[in-house]
Amino acid sequence: MTATTVDPAPEKSEPTELKRVMGPKLLLLFIVGDILGAGVYAVTGSMIDNVGGMAWLPFILAFAVATLTAFSYLELVTKFPQCAGAALYTQKAFGIHFLTFLVAFAVVCSGITSASTSSNVVAANLLAGLNESFSDANGLGWFDVPTGKTAQLVVALAFMIVLALINLRGVGESVKFNVILTLVEMTALIIVIVIGFVAAGRGTGDGDISNLVVFEDANDKGWFLAVTVATTIAFFAMVGFEDSVNMVEETKNPEKIFPKVMLSGLGIACLIYVLVVVAVIAVLPLDFEPENSDEGILLSVVKLGAPSVPIEEIFPYLTVFAVANTALINMLMASRLIYGMANQRVLPRGLGKVLPGRRSPWTAIIFTTLLSFVLIIVVNQLSENSVVGALSGTTGLLLLCVFAVVNIACLVLKRGDVKAFFRAPVWIPALGAVLCLFLAGPWARTDAQMIQYKIAGVMLLLGVVLWAVTWAVNKYENRPGGFYDTDSSLEDEPVGK
Repeated sequence: MTATTVDPAPEKSEPTELKRVMGPKLLLLFIVGDILGAGVYAVTGSMIDNVGGMAWLPFILAFAVATLTAFSYLELVTKFPQCAGAALYTQKAFGIHFLTFLVAFAVVCSGITSASTSSNVVAANLLAGLNESFSDANGLGWFDVPTGKTAQLVVALAFMIVLALINLRGVGESVKFNVILTLVEMTALIIVIVIGFVAAGRGTGDGDISNLVVFEDANDKGWFLAVTVATTIAFFAMVGFEDSVNMVEETKNPEKIFPKVMLSGLGIACLIYVLVVVAVIAVLPLDFEPENSDEGILLSVVKLGAPSVPIEEIFPYLTVFAVANTALINMLMASRLIYGMANQRVLPRGLGKVLPGRRSPWTAIIFTTLLSFVLIIVVNQLSENSVVGALSGTTGLLLLCVFAVVNIACLVLKRGDVKAFFRAPVWIPALGAVLCLFLAGPWARTDAQMIQYKIAGVMLLLGVVLWAVTWAVNKYENRPGGFYDTDSSLEDEPVGK
């Protein structure tokens, strides 16, 4: 009998697809939770300063601009259901490596400026809460907690260090945990809304509900430009929905549920923001000055609107919890994008190093954290500017430019033969691109807000320098460098060189 050979059983390959765990409810909570957070705490006071009691109008206009862009994202995410977002769409539409890099690095910068904004909001509210709990005047009488500019700077920097340590340890984002954080965010804002409406009904607040139709132009820009400036400020509060496209590979039947859920999430966030403005106007007079800074205006609503209810003692900690989650997500995103670009040889390879055990991108984390340090310290030293206003405005500026590119990419990719399960009418991305570019212009900013261009310009210039150095090294070593087509493996040649 002759021996027969038996082929060994084929090895099981490792799964390469993400698990689809998100249904419409979880996706909706993810989108709402991503939009809510630092935005409404950071910008509400500034919007009232610019347009008075009509601060609800810029929220609605920012919602309209965001919704137009959301239509473009929805068409593109159903055409290309991969978690690479704006950079992927830019590469697919134009195939220009440098443009793709600028869009990707602008998204990185927006994450860093957003997290830096959040750190200042956390610092202001945490110090206010600690002072409320332990001061001689209001709390246990143990000690007074400093709440000034220097104290906020120290706490903001310490908070960024904490985020870096968490990031270094490695954070597996859980969708169910995100649900809890979203509920905390919504609870804090619902408290403000309820207090405002109760105060309005009883007539116990210092504000006046009739002020909702009062327009005040503190910068003498005229009605149209004043509302435009306020809309650019409000835009910071409406961003976050674009992050949801990175969850497309973990969503069940995304082609069908994504459009309805994303638009619903934007609508819910806008409604909550408008109700918050109504609550603020009902409780506080238009010329109200918060004790610490503009980012403490919602805490002032709680204090003055419900003085007999002890909720004011825990409210600051609710806001800290909500805003801190937004900042962590921002820094996770920024460090991972830097890591990814380093691995694709469009940034120095040193930024792609990972810890041996945890496998977290430690050099990218240190780089993004140091960049946030420089931002916070430099802007803090510019006394004529609000730190939160400058950084949140820079976030909005960067994303308005990114959104304009996404809208144009949507128009370009309409000419392709890729099947889409959702199609936006041609006029929507066209109008979206025009409005985003309009809101990114200097006419949509006051003189004090022009610092946003300087911050964004310096950050992008740093990215271009790193890109140029990497390009020169790649050329010298005869190595390919460019963004890889997401339909191919990492071993394939990069596209758009």
